Amino acid sequence: MKYSNATNYALHTMIHIMRLQEGNTIGVQELAEMQKLSPTYLSKILTKLTKGGLIESTPGVKGGYKLARFQKDISFLDVINAIEGDTNLFNCTLHHEGCQIEKVMREAEERMKEELANQLLVDLIKRIEESPEHLSGKEAN
Repeated sequence: MKYSNATNYALHTMIHIMRLQEGNTIGVQELAEMQKLSPTYLSKILTKLTKGGLIESTPGVKGGYKLARFQKDISFLDVINAIEGDTNLFNCTLHHEGCQIEKVMREAEERMKEELANQLLVDLIKRIEESPEHLSGKEAN
């Protein structure tokens, strides 16, 4: 099982946006530079995050992106679903009733989704900010 690179970049982007001072926005160019991405590619990710209701775009000279929800309401699963969609990772290719393999895989997926839903990005930010690397200025997101 593997998530797309877009999910990786989306999670990092959300962390950057969540660490902004409340009410501030950040532009696509600055976000792209922070992650060494093309602004065009990052714009596609930002569009999905916007459609997912996680961030909002403010047009204009002082525009950019900011959170659309409270930090405490954004989980890893929210970001993953905004990018990847909310589909099952496994579907039995053999069309027969009561596939036991599919049942095991779906149960495992549900446990994983529950875990990711319980992992809040704001909790990760707190851990980052309390880490020795952050305090010494050698932070790695």
